[in-house]
Amino acid sequence: MAHLRSRRRLALAVPVVLSLTASLGFLPSVASAAPTAGTVARAADGPNLAYVVNTRTDHRTIESVRREIARNGGTVVASYDRIGVIVVHSANPDFGARMRAVRGVDSAGATRTAPLSAAGTTDEGAAQVLSRAEQARLAASAAAGEEPLEADQWDLRAIGADRAARINPGSRNVTVGVIDTGVDDTHPDIAPNFSASQSANCVSGKADTTYGAWRPADADHYHGTHVAGEIAAARNGVGVAGVAPGVKVASITVAQPDATSLFYPESVVCAFVFAADHGIEVTNNSYYVDPWLYNCMDDPDQRAIVDAVNRAQLYAQRKGTLNVASAGNSNDDLDADAIVDDSSPDDSTARTRTVDPHECFDVPTQLPGVVTVSAVGVKGTKSYYSSYGRGVVDVAGPGGDKYQIPDTPSKNGRILSTMPNNQYGFLQGTSMASPHVAAVAALLKSAHPHATPAALRALLKAQADNPGCPTEPYDGDGDGVVDATCAGGKRVNGFYGFGVVNALRAVE
Repeated sequence: MAHLRSRRRLALAVPVVLSLTASLGFLPSVASAAPTAGTVARAADGPNLAYVVNTRTDHRTIESVRREIARNGGTVVASYDRIGVIVVHSANPDFGARMRAVRGVDSAGATRTAPLSAAGTTDEGAAQVLSRAEQARLAASAAAGEEPLEADQWDLRAIGADRAARINPGSRNVTVGVIDTGVDDTHPDIAPNFSASQSANCVSGKADTTYGAWRPADADHYHGTHVAGEIAAARNGVGVAGVAPGVKVASITVAQPDATSLFYPESVVCAFVFAADHGIEVTNNSYYVDPWLYNCMDDPDQRAIVDAVNRAQLYAQRKGTLNVASAGNSNDDLDADAIVDDSSPDDSTARTRTVDPHECFDVPTQLPGVVTVSAVGVKGTKSYYSSYGRGVVDVAGPGGDKYQIPDTPSKNGRILSTMPNNQYGFLQGTSMASPHVAAVAALLKSAHPHATPAALRALLKAQADNPGCPTEPYDGDGDGVVDATCAGGKRVNGFYGFGVVNALRAVE
C-alpha cells in the first residue's frame, strides 16, 4: 500500500517549525515563467491534473481568483474559503504557472505528476492475519477479565493501557479521527465506538458523507481498520482491546481506492478541515502525503502542497484538534544534513535526489504543532525500521519489531489489531506507533476536557517514560552493524523524543 507509514516519513524540530511557519505566506511566491496575462489557454492542452491554489482569505480575492481559475481552464472541485485553499482540476499545462502570476495567489501547484485516474502509509511489511483456528486457540486460554485475544497484545501492557482501562477507559465525548484508507465500522470490535456522524470520504478533495462512504474500498485497504482498533477497539468480550476503549473513533478516508492507495494533498486538506468542523479532538495520520516523500520549498508545486496542507492542519489546531503523525520507517536520522530520497514522485517515475530535511518537508509529519511519533518494540527500544532525530521526534509508542520477541502465545513482536471482514492481524511500523500516541492523547483529553492542542502536546511529553539513549551501539536487526546513533540525554533524545507514552500515567 502506498503511503501508510510503511513508507519513509520525516518529523520536525522547533527551529524547523519556526522556519517553516515563516516560509509559508510571508515569502513571495517562487518565481516561475508565467504566460502573458490576458491570453487564455485551451483547457485540454495537456494531462488532466489536480492543483491546489492558495490565496488570501478575503471574499473579494477568492472570487477574483476563482474567475482566473475558470479563465485559465480550471474547474473548481472544492473551495475552503476560511483557509484560502481551492482544489482545482485542469488540463492546461500552463495552469500552475498562470495561477502563480495572479494577484492574491500566495502559491499554486500540481498535487500529482500523473494524470487523474478514475477514482501512502507507514506499516512495515505484509500483514499477518490470524486464522479462525488461531483465534479460537487464543480465546480458549484468555485470562479472566481479558479480551479473547488480549494475551497477544503486549503493547497494551507495555504502556499500562490494560490497567488504565480499569481507571478511565476514555470519554464518549472524545473522538479520534482516523485519516487513512477507511475503517470497517461493521467490525464487532469497532462498531460499538464508531461515530458515523463524524466520518466521511475525502478522496476527491470534497467531503462525501454518504452513509458508508468512509469504509475501505476492499479488504486490501486494511490499514485504517487496524489503526482504528489500536485506538478504540471496545472491551466487549470480542477479539482485542484498544488503548482507549471508551472513546469514539471516526473514519476520514483519503486513500485512492485503487491498488496504489495514494494519499494526495487535496484529500488530506479536506480531511483536516472536515475533522475540525466536526468536533474531532485528535486525528491520527499514519501516512505521508503523495507524491513527494519530501516537499522542497524551492519547487513551486511542492511548495504549494506544503502551504495547502499546513493551512488545513493549522485550521484544525485552531479549532481544538490535536494532530498526531508517524515518523516513518526508513531508519533515517531526520536531523541529518542530507537524506537520499529515491522514491519520489511515487505516482509516476521516481528519481533519486538528495534533500535537506530542514528545507524539504515530510507532510504532515513535519508541519508546525503536529506530534511526531517514533516506534519501539516489546523491549522498549527503538524499532529497527523507525526513523528518528533529535529535536524531531516528540514521543514514541509501541509500533512492533519482528526482532524483539515477546513472551506471548504467538511470540509475535508485531501489533495485533482489527482487520476488515471481522478479522484480526499483526502489523508493524510507525503507522502502529502513532495510534498508540493518539489514543493516549484521547485519554488525556478525557481527563482534561478543556485542554488545548498545545496543552495536550505538553501533557504527552510530561507523562512519557524515557529510557534514554542506549549505552551500547545500536544494532536493531542484530547483524553486527551499527544501524543508528542516538543523540541527546535521558530527558529528551533522538530515538524517543521525550519518551514512550504511558496510558496509565495519563489517567492517574
